[in-house]
Amino acid sequence: MASTNAAVPQGAPAEPPKTCKVILADTIAKKMLAEVQSTLSAIQLPRRPTLSAFLANDDPHAYQYAEWSKKTCEEQGFSFNLVKVDKESLEEAIIAANNDPEVDGILVYYPIWPANQGHQDRYIQETVSLAKDVEGLCHTHLFNMYHNVRFLDPPTNLKKSILPCTPLAIVKALEHLQIYNPILAYGNKLYGKTITVINRSEVNGRPLAALLANDGATVYSVDITGVQLFTRGSGIKALRHQVVDKPDLTLSDVLPLSDVVIGGVPTEKFKVPTELLREGVVCINFSSFRNFDGPAVKEKASIYVPSIGKVTIAVLLRNLVRLISNSPRQEGTSDDAQKAREGAFKDD
Repeated sequence: MASTNAAVPQGAPAEPPKTCKVILADTIAKKMLAEVQSTLSAIQLPRRPTLSAFLANDDPHAYQYAEWSKKTCEEQGFSFNLVKVDKESLEEAIIAANNDPEVDGILVYYPIWPANQGHQDRYIQETVSLAKDVEGLCHTHLFNMYHNVRFLDPPTNLKKSILPCTPLAIVKALEHLQIYNPILAYGNKLYGKTITVINRSEVNGRPLAALLANDGATVYSVDITGVQLFTRGSGIKALRHQVVDKPDLTLSDVLPLSDVVIGGVPTEKFKVPTELLREGVVCINFSSFRNFDGPAVKEKASIYVPSIGKVTIAVLLRNLVRLISNSPRQEGTSDDAQKAREGAFKDD
């Protein structure tokens, strides 16, 4: 019987299989958006959900993200209200949105005061109502995340706490890439994985390191001040992550140890040194700039995700539906719709 395999022309070199798989954010986001649509349909909201987004800075990347968010929201049947406001009027605008029953979620683009993020930006985060904090940045949500508390209403456990959008988007990307081990127990699914996160901002990098460590990973958190180690202790025995300063370590020390490297440095000048990456590493970029040398990293990595923005927007809508699900039952809500609310996105 003749072979069905195509013959390689005599003398032609055999082409080796490509070792790096490039995964685009759109691929990951599509599945999540389908889940958002099915959940939104099941909870039977009588009107289009509304997200109010406040832009009080001149960051072109924030404006681009706002445009992407608006496009995706409208495509998915959500209303997106972009409010451009002077930073000195931002607090009053947020308070008005807190009190508006037609607004289901509130988003603020940070930083607003780059030189004083720890105080003025933090104050704005606390101004957003807990019931409308789609970014999960107010104290209650952050406390729950850092302490590995998953619900707002223990012991009933029907209302899930909100997780910050970009960190959760990276977690969802890692789940999509099957870096999470489905055989292991919930909360331990990253056990045995070593991950480096290059960014320790209060909005993205630090929450991400905490989430990954709370799921069992050994996480090296790197920024310009040095390296910190996030773990749940030897054998992941602690209930929540612990943080230890590592003044003796640098980025060059931790990169060769890492199964996953996540870049989030907000400057075009920074590039992860490809030569220090281990063979078969998974690389994810969430910065607005390319932290990885694309052609070079494809020769070293097994998986490369060059951006995460569309996944972040899908998480934004997911969080918005969760906020709606957490809200008090309204008159006329059917038992089926209420059951759908209580079961919305209970997998994380």
